[in-house]
Amino acid sequence: MIFYLGTHMLNHARNFDKCFISANRLERYRTLKAHDWILDSGAFSEIKNHGRFRNSAQNYADLINHFRQFGNLEMAVSQDYMCEPAMLERTGLTVKDHQKLTIERYDALIKLTDVLIMPVLQGYEPKEYAEHLDMYGDRLKYGMRVGVGSVCKRNGDPKQIIAVLEAIKAKRPDLKLHGFGIKITALSDAYIISMLYSADSMAWSMSARRNGRNANALTEAIAWQKHLETVKGTKGRQLSLMCEDCLTEHQVGCLRKGGVEK
Repeated sequence: MIFYLGTHMLNHARNFDKCFISANRLERYRTLKAHDWILDSGAFSEIKNHGRFRNSAQNYADLINHFRQFGNLEMAVSQDYMCEPAMLERTGLTVKDHQKLTIERYDALIKLTDVLIMPVLQGYEPKEYAEHLDMYGDRLKYGMRVGVGSVCKRNGDPKQIIAVLEAIKAKRPDLKLHGFGIKITALSDAYIISMLYSADSMAWSMSARRNGRNANALTEAIAWQKHLETVKGTKGRQLSLMCEDCLTEHQVGCLRKGGVEK
């Protein structure tokens, strides 16, 4: 699994091979020193604080197109609508509404930039993520990198994250899933790691703040990532994504019937 350190301190980016940076931070800047990085739409803050995106798809695309010249911008995350109950209450809309809006933003963005846009699957119950897959239809090509939204608040119970990932993998085992805001509790679970292609987290800053330390310090970010590398995927058993019968990548349901353990 590829890990991207989330950071709100732009001068940190040059110190890490892979970073995850919010559009909300970049709006005030014109340059960036980074290596490999992903641009996040800042969706969580936007929906939580404003109930909508203040930036249009065109405004966000303009930001993407400007910052593509700095470092290796691998992709930008689409402007998705989270589906946690608090987010639905904030907008007054339904899960289905948020799923439709998420796809509408994706459709708009891919027409406005040549930078890869990461589509995001949304829902709250596992079956809703599977339904969102159907709503995307053939937009999701084989082997695409796809974000899994509305999971960052479930880090305390990895079983909830597993249920969501399994529901997606059962329908589309080919997709390369990215977990947003995944913390060490979940990243230490080998089964979760086996289903994720990549993930990001800014938990280092929250941890520092909670323990009375400097939540902006580079030393905190470095120490947290080093700790992550020692515990990542150390709990439980990791299942191979290679089916014993057909020797090809297969769905989770097939693994449970005849898959092999690593």
